[in-house]
Amino acid sequence: MIDNLDLFAAGFLRSLGLAAWAAVGCLVLGTVLAVFRVSPVPVLRGVGTVYVTLVRNTPLVIVLFFFVFAVPAAFAVKASNYTLAVCGLIVYTAAFVCEAVRSGIATVPSGQAEAARAIGLPFRLTLTEVVLPQALRAVVPPVGNVLIAMIKNSAVAGAVGVGGDLFAVYQRLVSAQGLPRLPIITGMAVGYLVITLSAALALHLTERKLAVAR
Repeated sequence: MIDNLDLFAAGFLRSLGLAAWAAVGCLVLGTVLAVFRVSPVPVLRGVGTVYVTLVRNTPLVIVLFFFVFAVPAAFAVKASNYTLAVCGLIVYTAAFVCEAVRSGIATVPSGQAEAARAIGLPFRLTLTEVVLPQALRAVVPPVGNVLIAMIKNSAVAGAVGVGGDLFAVYQRLVSAQGLPRLPIITGMAVGYLVITLSAALALHLTERKLAVAR
């Protein structure tokens, strides 16, 4: 029994790490893509638009299968399924983060950007010093919803053989040891519930802090 609890705890930490790495990566990539979408350079706008359109209309499981199975075979990439699954989650979720951040950029009054350009600031500084700081504060709730959805979507990564996560623990305990399914599934649900509720609380506190700062 103790060994099973240790195994479950290890699976929980593995799943938590998967979600945490993916969250950091998709926030960075999604913000960069949002900058592309509003860039005055047509090529960058085109890249951002094509990326978001393609990825948002592709099922997550297809993206994960592509990274875990197609990428190593096609490009001779030597990486663990865990790392490849993190990359897949980042690529998929970044498209949704991009749209949330872009909507936040649209809420910043155009007069502020015009004033920044009037005093000689180039587009890069106008965006990074004037527009993005305000936009990122405004998009904490929608981006938070995207991240919580990503945490729940990370359970799909178990289907591609990440190894050591909660899904793998379920397969080991049920298939190898013949334990009843219901308690294991309930434990998995509780594990993901702890992760999502903790993330929701952290995002709520962040939103309150930024609201006070404004």
